[in-house]
Amino acid sequence: MSGAFGPGAVRLAGLMARLAGWRPGEFWAATPAEAAAVLAGWVDDDAAAAGVDRDALAAMMEVFPDGR
Repeated sequence: MSGAFGPGAVRLAGLMARLAGWRPGEFWAATPAEAAAVLAGWVDDDAAAAGVDRDALAAMMEVFPDGR
């Protein structure tokens, strides 16, 4: 285990606050499936079906490094 749960959880809590208006208690009481369902509503189905290209993945990895 990498120990990166905390920073990832904080980023996801912030994302859910901005997108869904969840307060911390709502975030921590939610299941991963509930968070995924809310986030799925923000995804363009055509873009999701296309996947992520190599350049987009590299850009995301720069913005959100996993601490390795």
